[in-house]
Amino acid sequence: MELEYASEKVKSQCTSVKAANKLFGGDAALTKSLLARINALSSADTIKDIIVQKSFRFHDLENKKGRNLEGFFAIDVKTIKEPWRIVLQPLNEKKMPYDPCNIDEIASYVKIVEIMEVSKHYE
Repeated sequence: MELEYASEKVKSQCTSVKAANKLFGGDAALTKSLLARINALSSADTIKDIIVQKSFRFHDLENKKGRNLEGFFAIDVKTIKEPWRIVLQPLNEKKMPYDPCNIDEIASYVKIVEIMEVSKHYE
């Protein structure tokens, strides 16, 4: 799958051990897990390959605190016990968000995702 990044900062956090370590306050286990998740995303043929892996806990996001998160999804960086999530958005072949984004219908076709952020999304 092709990965796009919302910013250079997000790209650095997802591809650089040094930047990921800084993000996680030196937690090497989280850094290793993030880089493994990014590798899994880039190795997948479609987003469906990620959805079917229960340990990733792929889930849609709800609108919170005035943020419209319709069409955005998240996977755990490590486990559900950790607060860190990789927030992503499926993109079509023109690198535009799906509208509407019914993941059940498009999962087999999504070959591009944009990584929006790596964050403690629920805090």
